[in-house]
Amino acid sequence: MRQSSPFEIIEGNSAAGLALLADHATNLLPPEYGRLGLPESAFERHIAYDIGVEALARRLAARLGVPAVLSCFSRLLIDPNRGEDDPTLIMKISDGAIVPGNHPISSEEWESRLNRFHRPYHRAVAETITAVGAASGKAPLVISLHSYTPAWKGTPRPWHAAVLWDSDPRAVNPLIEALEASGDVLVGNNEPYDGALRGDTMFRHCMEAGLAHALIEVRQDLIGDEIGVAEWDERLGPILAGLNERPELHEIRRYPSRTGPYAS
Repeated sequence: MRQSSPFEIIEGNSAAGLALLADHATNLLPPEYGRLGLPESAFERHIAYDIGVEALARRLAARLGVPAVLSCFSRLLIDPNRGEDDPTLIMKISDGAIVPGNHPISSEEWESRLNRFHRPYHRAVAETITAVGAASGKAPLVISLHSYTPAWKGTPRPWHAAVLWDSDPRAVNPLIEALEASGDVLVGNNEPYDGALRGDTMFRHCMEAGLAHALIEVRQDLIGDEIGVAEWDERLGPILAGLNERPELHEIRRYPSRTGPYAS
């Protein structure tokens, strides 16, 4: 498959006050980039996209009736969940795989990828969040969906799901509590990654703006097929609906970031 638009907006009831995001939904590339010098098999791996997330985002958006924004380009081309000044924005090596199409790369090509893919995606995210706020008359709740590998460098990751965050606990604490309530889910709290990343999607659109938010990671083997996606749609749907009913998650509160002071 090949990329056409850099993003897809799934329409929904903006008045509900909730927006879903999927930064790494697809492994698509425009035809002119070929496969960035990589074998086709690389695009079935996590280095190219978050396995299972596109299907999960679509199901949750349909279940909840809310808008969602999905990226339509592989993070191997440029990573939408990184700030523009992040050195890992365009990876030369990803999990041991050298990406020939990214090295060497000219400053002109770097800027071109920002203008063609990264910036349009973030404009779509910003416009969707703004529309949700305008339609609902309250600060939107934003949920970002990701997935991670069952093991890293030979070490198993025991968590079934994880919640990543910086310093705003409003959506995070009740989300973790709800996920753990079933008794059959081990939840990582800022595991296997730390959610405080300056310039990433949550920082840019939520932390700086004071919007309640959470980044949910689901282990990829649990959403690698239709059955797993359906199970996690059934699990997450009611939880997210419950979160969205909380008034405190629709207020603007700007928390200091663990990454340092805001620019303004």
